Amino acid sequence: MLKIAVIPGDGIGPEVAREGLKVLAAVAAPTGLKYDVTHYDFGGDRYLRTGEVLPAGALDELRQFDAIYLGAVGHPDVKAGILEKGLLLAIRFGLDQYVNLRPIKLYPGVWTPIKGKGPEDIDFVVVRENTEDMYIGTGGFMHYGTEDEVATQVASYSYKGTKRIIRYAFELARARAKARKVTVCDKSNVLTYGHDLWQRVFREVASQYPDVTPDHAYVDATCMWMVKNPEWFDVIVTTNMFGDIITDLGAMIQGGLGVAASGNINPEGVSMFEPIHGSAPKYAGQNKANPLAAISAMQMLLEYVGAKEASARVEKAISDTLAAGKIPDLSAGRCPPTSEIGDMIAGAV
Repeated sequence: MLKIAVIPGDGIGPEVAREGLKVLAAVAAPTGLKYDVTHYDFGGDRYLRTGEVLPAGALDELRQFDAIYLGAVGHPDVKAGILEKGLLLAIRFGLDQYVNLRPIKLYPGVWTPIKGKGPEDIDFVVVRENTEDMYIGTGGFMHYGTEDEVATQVASYSYKGTKRIIRYAFELARARAKARKVTVCDKSNVLTYGHDLWQRVFREVASQYPDVTPDHAYVDATCMWMVKNPEWFDVIVTTNMFGDIITDLGAMIQGGLGVAASGNINPEGVSMFEPIHGSAPKYAGQNKANPLAAISAMQMLLEYVGAKEASARVEKAISDTLAAGKIPDLSAGRCPPTSEIGDMIAGAV
C-alpha cells in the first residue's frame, strides 16, 4: 500500500493537486496500484488562523509516508519568506531532501521560444543541491537601518553535501543511458573557495565513473548554451542558488511553468514532489490554472516509489495529449479549464 501525504497549499495549489490525484486514481485501476492519501492543511490559511506553519511533530509524521505531494505555496496576506522558509525549506532540510531533480523535457506539440529546436533537442535533467549554499540562512546585519549598514549572506558548502549530490548526478547519467555526460555548473573562476571545493569533489567522483563523460560550464555560459544548444546537455549538477535560477530558464525552454515539475529527493528517506510554479492567487478558484506540472509531479512521484508501469502510463498520456494538440495554449487563464485537462490525462491513461 502506497502512503502519500498531500499538502495542497495555497492559491491554485488545491486545484492543480486535485487533478494530479484524479490522474492517480485513474491509473491505479489498470495497474493494480493500491494507495492511501492523507491531506494536510499546511499553508497560508492555517498560518493566518493559528500563527504556525508546521506544527510540532509534523516532520516526524511526514517521515512515515512513502512520498509527499505538494500543490503550491504562497499567500498574498502572508509576508514573503514565512511560508517558503517555514514550510518548503523546513521540509527539505528537515527530511534531508538533498536532491532537487528537475527534468527539462519538451513534449511533442509544445511551443518553445527557441527557434529550430524540438523534443529531440530539449531533454536533459538538472540536479540541484537542495540543502546548502545561501539557503541555510547564515548571515546578518551590522548598523541596521543606517548609512553604515552592512548585510552578509553566507554560502556554505560541505564536502559530504557536495560529494553526495555529484555522485547522484553521475548515477543518474548512467541510468538515463543517453549521452552519459555530467556537466558541473559553477562559477569557480570567481567564487574561489566553495566552488574550488566543488571542482575538486567533481574530479574525485568523476574518476569513479569511467563510462560517464565529465564536463564543465560556468553558470553564465550554461544559461547561454541552454538557449543556443540545449542538446549539448544530459545531466547538469549545480549548487542550490544556481540551480534555482537555471531551472526557471529550463522551464521556459520546455514550454513554461505550466509543464515544469520537480522532486525534492532523499534517496534514503521520504521525498516530496511538486510543480515548480507558484500559487498564482489571481487565478485561484477560477478553474483556469494549467495542472500539467502538477500531474507531471505525480508522474515523478510514481516513478520514484517504484510504480514504473503507472508512471510510464501517465507520462505517455501527457505526451500523447500534447502531441495531439488538445491543449493548444499552456498559459494559465488561456488553456482549457483545469478540470478538463485533468479529465483528458485521466482518460488517456
